[in-house]
Amino acid sequence: MIFTEDIIELPDDVFRLLRDFIRDYCGLYFDDTSKYLLEKRLSRRVRLHQLNTFLDYYRFLSYDRRREAELVEVVDSLTTNETYFFREEAQLRAFRDEILPGIIGPGGQKTFKVWSAGCSTGEEPYTIGMILSEAGFLGGAEVEIIGSDINQKVLTAARRGVYRRGSFRAIRDDMMRKYFKEESPGSFRISDDIKKLVTFSHLNLFDPYRLSFLKGFDVIFCRNVIIYFDPESKKKLIKMFYDKLSPGGYLLLGHAESLLNVTTAFRLVHLRNDMVYQKPVSVREAMPIEK
Repeated sequence: MIFTEDIIELPDDVFRLLRDFIRDYCGLYFDDTSKYLLEKRLSRRVRLHQLNTFLDYYRFLSYDRRREAELVEVVDSLTTNETYFFREEAQLRAFRDEILPGIIGPGGQKTFKVWSAGCSTGEEPYTIGMILSEAGFLGGAEVEIIGSDINQKVLTAARRGVYRRGSFRAIRDDMMRKYFKEESPGSFRISDDIKKLVTFSHLNLFDPYRLSFLKGFDVIFCRNVIIYFDPESKKKLIKMFYDKLSPGGYLLLGHAESLLNVTTAFRLVHLRNDMVYQKPVSVREAMPIEK
């Protein structure tokens, strides 16, 4: 009898082929210490397609007509999606108190576009919606919030908008009462007023065709994503974000991430609450961006 949890051996040479293939597809990079992770998490996929070896699976991903659907399953198997509402509070205060008023405050612009890249199960873009609501910006500006992720399963959960206690570790009780309704014991649904602000999209950040439809963002959140990329992929991704931001727009990374040794195109801005990256307003301010 064959058990689906049995692990198939992943030879070193095939591991390198497979990890480079995944990197080129979506930017995720697995170093030599991660071989067992791929071996463990993808063995079930190999058996599911009735293949005998990881080399067969690599060929399947490279040439089979079902490869695109299978690559979605690969990414779902390899990505982790730990998140919660109002994560990294200091940065969100900077967004609310310093960035937003400068963009859509009194005398500011009438539209506001924000992108949560790598939005996971939706807590981040919904948090952005609640911040905009609390700050009183929803009535005076046309707001567009886009949440994207490469993982289809987490996007399904995000669109549903129902969360359990673990997602609320950093939210105030009054915000819970205002924006969530208990649907069943221990499960809470986001309010329709916030839900309707967010559009969720399945997106590979290395897919140039899909990315061509996105532009003109005032703020891009991409937190705790680039830590999974190798230096070459980081540079490619950050250049894309630079191109998608409007002049003067902001890029907000996770606190463990920086653009040191990645690019000099952004300005590092020291706000009262946090440090953030800003695309220069004029060409004269900008440093050459690496290719």
